[in-house]
Amino acid sequence: MASSTALSLSWSSSPCWSHSFNGGTNETLKVSERRFNFEVVSQKKAKKLRKVILKEDVTDLGKQGQLLDVKAGFFRNFLLPTGKAQLMTPLLLKELKMEDERIEAEKQRVKEEAQQLAMVFQTVGAFKVKRKGGKGKLIFGSVTAQDLVDIIKSQLQKDIDKRLVSLPEIRETGEYIAELKLHPDVTARVKINVFAN
Repeated sequence: MASSTALSLSWSSSPCWSHSFNGGTNETLKVSERRFNFEVVSQKKAKKLRKVILKEDVTDLGKQGQLLDVKAGFFRNFLLPTGKAQLMTPLLLKELKMEDERIEAEKQRVKEEAQQLAMVFQTVGAFKVKRKGGKGKLIFGSVTAQDLVDIIKSQLQKDIDKRLVSLPEIRETGEYIAELKLHPDVTARVKINVFAN
């Protein structure tokens, strides 16, 4: 992982000094020839990362249950002492995979239930809503999502949240289509017949 490069430096020193003394005679002093060898080894600093799993949400890092690579010092000095992360082990990885499979199976089960409920709504046909009539096709008041939820509960014994119901504005008699968002991937269309009594 870490590569090393070697650099060899060498030089020789053979200075020759000449000194002149008072008498005018030149004396030459030779220093013995020396050879120095230096070897410099350079290594890249290894990145020290730890695989961790977060036990709780950490701002600017990740959400609970997320598998991350973090620097060793950050894990050692912050995440571990505060109990926000745990070092990843093979056993923990296996448990994490099993938990993911369980969650995925639960999501699939909820989606299938929503699809079955949508099929029930399609086979029912139309829900009938009675309102007091006014002039022509107008009715007094309007038909709301809560009215549709009450009719579904009385006829099918199914509890639906009124926030899932999307209705057009209904202020006169006629046939309308409402949408029920049962699941992010499943939307049921329901017919509503509004008539005056």
